[in-house]
Amino acid sequence: MFQDREIFVRTGGHVKFVKLSAKLQRRIATAFAAAFLVLLTITGVAVVRDMLGASERAELAQQQAQVDAAQARVAAYRNRVGEVAAELDARQTYLERLTSEIRGTRVAAPKPDATAEQTAPRKIGALGVKGVLRNLFTLRDRQNDYAVALTETVDRRAARAEAAIRNFGIDPQRLTKQPAALGGPFVAFRSEGRTVGQMGASIVRLDTALIRMERLERALVAMPSARPANVDMVTSSYGYRRDPFTGAAAFHSGLDFPGARGTPIHAAAAGRVSFVGRKSGYGNVVEIDHGQGIITRYAHLSRFDVKVGQRVATGFTIAAMGSTGRSTGPHLHFEVRLNGTAMNPRIFLEAKKDVLETKAVAARRIAELAGTQNGQS
Repeated sequence: MFQDREIFVRTGGHVKFVKLSAKLQRRIATAFAAAFLVLLTITGVAVVRDMLGASERAELAQQQAQVDAAQARVAAYRNRVGEVAAELDARQTYLERLTSEIRGTRVAAPKPDATAEQTAPRKIGALGVKGVLRNLFTLRDRQNDYAVALTETVDRRAARAEAAIRNFGIDPQRLTKQPAALGGPFVAFRSEGRTVGQMGASIVRLDTALIRMERLERALVAMPSARPANVDMVTSSYGYRRDPFTGAAAFHSGLDFPGARGTPIHAAAAGRVSFVGRKSGYGNVVEIDHGQGIITRYAHLSRFDVKVGQRVATGFTIAAMGSTGRSTGPHLHFEVRLNGTAMNPRIFLEAKKDVLETKAVAARRIAELAGTQNGQS
């Protein structure tokens, strides 16, 4: 492979002979091979280094992605803690408000415990985010249980009010379907930006039950069951009778209470005075609107002590007994009308004791609620 060689080199017309011995050729070849091996080694080391660097960078990138995902989960848990805490606070505020509107209940409202203080991110501490969420969900379950128990209490009160109204010979549906005598712009209850409908099914059911109880109890309180005059005898009852002037059969739409001229006349239930003046046959008349389509009429009066638009309480003196209009002597003609139709006043004035007790409980709650609202206005 390596032999002695002579190389002719012509330069400027001169010829030179260069002799390459086999030994020199082997040295040159060895030098080139060594250089190639060095270059190859350097290249291999660089390639291996790049491969190891890429693997490390991939591993680091994977670790960073895991850290970012963990941080995102923690942030999501923290946000969830804030959302749940705000929801529970809104529900608690609403439950406390409803409880204040329902007197006589023995259901104990759930109170936020120490875990509520740990809802803030800076106070999560050793419990961890998941631990705080578990505690918050436990409190939410307690609130749901309380709402269910309170709904049952409200339903029982509504049932008692409904039964009491039926004792007056009135179908409660005829009253509760009518809008209450309320007004003003509609402003839905909101707490922490949440409406009732966003607080869960148990809160919605409680709110619906409370609205029904409120309507029924207000309708019950509107029943005119207080005696309009402090006299015992009734000279003429409700229904058909012989007319005192003509002797012919005629329908008498109320009760007649005889007494001395000037005897005080009292409101049979709380309400607003809707009429003061004279009516044909009745003489001097006062009418009181008690809401729910119920009015009471007081006739043959000798004096007025109230004016139209005035609000009166049960038992308030509104007029004095007289004999004006179509009358044979001093007495009070007392009527109860539902949606304009006369009803027998005895049904209201001779109500059973348990009915009156149910009405008194409802009246106290409504009065306390009105006092609270007036104090906040």
